[in-house]
Amino acid sequence: MRKTLIPALGLTLLAAALQAQAGTGLTSEHAAFGKLADGTTVEKYVLRNSLGMQATVITYGGTLQSLLVPDKHGKTEDVVLGFDDLNGYLNGTDYFGATIGRFGNRLADGKFSLDGKQYQVPLNDKSNALHGGTKGFDKQIWKAEQIKNKGWVGVKLSYVSADGEMGFPGTLKTEVTYSLNEKNELRIEYHATTDQPTVLNLTNHSYFNLAGAGNGDILDQVAIVHASRYTPITDKLIPTGEMAQVAGTPFDFLKPVAFGQRIREDNQQLKHAEPTQGGYDHNWVLDTAGKVSNVAADVVDPKSGRRLQLFTTEPGVQLYTGNFLDGRVKGKAGKIYPHWGAFTLETQHYPDSPNQKGFPSTRLDPGKAYTQTTIFKFSGK
Repeated sequence: MRKTLIPALGLTLLAAALQAQAGTGLTSEHAAFGKLADGTTVEKYVLRNSLGMQATVITYGGTLQSLLVPDKHGKTEDVVLGFDDLNGYLNGTDYFGATIGRFGNRLADGKFSLDGKQYQVPLNDKSNALHGGTKGFDKQIWKAEQIKNKGWVGVKLSYVSADGEMGFPGTLKTEVTYSLNEKNELRIEYHATTDQPTVLNLTNHSYFNLAGAGNGDILDQVAIVHASRYTPITDKLIPTGEMAQVAGTPFDFLKPVAFGQRIREDNQQLKHAEPTQGGYDHNWVLDTAGKVSNVAADVVDPKSGRRLQLFTTEPGVQLYTGNFLDGRVKGKAGKIYPHWGAFTLETQHYPDSPNQKGFPSTRLDPGKAYTQTTIFKFSGK
């Protein structure tokens, strides 16, 4: 009888290939992250793949607390801003990594109307209601369960928002699922239903620094945003209603441009976002036609080689360059988060949409479902 001997290296490679094929490199676990003053436990869920990527989600605010991503040399860094303990999130004001609702971004005067009735959301951003008011989804405790399927592991979060919470009508049932696969894709899927007509605009508010959270500013990081138009804002950061062309302005990211290349230009829109030095805090009207297969944005850190590609079903993305970070926030590992120390890519419907007739509708009616998918895909060049 003939025997075929496979070298040890071959066996190792074969085992690795079979493991990758079966998805056994994907793991998840959960543990306590902290406790509220009333004794409620906040949990954390950790998702890992075999490529060194790791996502940690906590049930306070449905928050992406940590995201470890390897660079071109395989060195791993946490690329999202946040805190090591629960107190940081309880006392923080920057929405680091949070699930935002019921209405992401700003509502002018905190008001909107539905079927002839006016509703008022508590003001928390001067004359605006920002990210759902004074106690939005970012300050709620979400129920969670570990889930998995062939090729990915995840955590499903759920929260029921009562009729009248923060002034919004209807009992709203929301699910947000974070999942990680072996392609270094972090997928966020949203699903919501209501028993009364309401408005809804959900997003994730992660602050990214591809060099690593707290490792300087993001001015040298190079971005592409596939959007031919954006929505200009007033000095109150509310859209004017116009969808302006980006051509010939500092908002043109159709070709690769470093965030810092034009951020200090003498442009009134940049000054509205950050009056002292300039900054971005605007909604871009995406050219991707709501197809999650189309790249919406692409950002690269030249030094580490880390690359983030954004895919979404949403019509817009809010690019914010950490203009209100001022070096006073001490984040994870004691690192200071400087001015322009991160960028956000908040996939969304446009700000103040219920008050802007020309914007896509954010209305949700009973019997209908709100759905959204956003994917953050990472690689090292």
